Amino acid sequence: MLEQLNIRKAELSSRIIRGKSEESAQDSVIRTQTGQLDTANEAIKKLMEQIEQGNAEVVRLKEQIAKGSSEIDKKQQQYHREKSRLESLVNITERYDGYGNSIRKIMELKEQRPGILGVIADIVKVEKQYETAIETALGGTIQNIVTDNENTAKDLIAYLKQNRFGRATFLPLSAIQVRNTLEGEPCMKEKGVIGAASDLVRVSFEYEKLAKYLLGRILVVDNIDNALAIARKYRHSLRIVTLEGEQLNPGGSMTGGAFKNTSNLLGRRREIEELEKKVKELAAGYNEIRQSMEDNRSRRNEMRDTVAALQQKFQEQSIQQNTARLNIEQLEKKAEEIRGGYTRIEREQEEIRLQARDMQADNIKITQELEASKRDEEELETFIE
Repeated sequence: MLEQLNIRKAELSSRIIRGKSEESAQDSVIRTQTGQLDTANEAIKKLMEQIEQGNAEVVRLKEQIAKGSSEIDKKQQQYHREKSRLESLVNITERYDGYGNSIRKIMELKEQRPGILGVIADIVKVEKQYETAIETALGGTIQNIVTDNENTAKDLIAYLKQNRFGRATFLPLSAIQVRNTLEGEPCMKEKGVIGAASDLVRVSFEYEKLAKYLLGRILVVDNIDNALAIARKYRHSLRIVTLEGEQLNPGGSMTGGAFKNTSNLLGRRREIEELEKKVKELAAGYNEIRQSMEDNRSRRNEMRDTVAALQQKFQEQSIQQNTARLNIEQLEKKAEEIRGGYTRIEREQEEIRLQARDMQADNIKITQELEASKRDEEELETFIE
């Protein structure tokens, strides 16, 4: 029985070794699967963060696009409004609205007669702050027609007379003689003096003599009080205009009051230039916003594609995560079965060990009994003898 128990014990030990080996192998596989699960979890975490960031970027871009749409609508409206205003002003200027009938009739011939250079309002340019003063200084001469020479002016006068279109004043450049200007005179240093009217306008080189002829003897002063003081000091010998349009003439006469200038002949060209610049800026701003919107739309679409790709990866990682989790559960269940199997074997082995110990104790007891029986037998044999 002991031999059988020892054989059984050896078999159980072998099975325990195999069980522990299988358990170790299962633990190794579980660690591998756990590593894959951790990798999948980390990848899922990063993908979720990237998806959140992508969705937030898509939302931000949508807001930018909505804001750009609102801005582009405003820019478009403003652009069309200013462009319409510019076109209207250009049409008015080209038709010479606000000018006398004779002026308009002459200017209609400008394309056919190169000798017609333009009206004074076309030639003289001035900053907005000086427009009222310069237009006051020019007076009726603002509608005078500039020609290249006297012959052109003579032909145009004949044309007006022949067609009964009225009268007009012509300024032939070849006949213009510059009078003495105020440059260098003491009045230029008086309080409130801004300068000679000719110095406050901008003209092309060929019209400099004309500007000095028309405006060189007119003094521009900041206000009427200073103008009066200067006029009295120089015995009313100067022609003075103020920024607000008051005019003091040689001899002492004064002109002033509410300045109503609906035609704004001098300001038209400036306003056209300002509107052209503004329209260009609005067009550039409109195109810039539109390009920005297109870029944002492209980025939004790219981000949507990126988010879709990230979600696809997220699903793939989720499948890997679930697969790894199920594999780990199965492996742990199998490992638990292996541990349970060799635990039962160990209990059985312990029972065999106890049985063997009991058998050994019985063996010792039987041996003692045999020895006692042998002694009794020897004593009986001795007694028998």
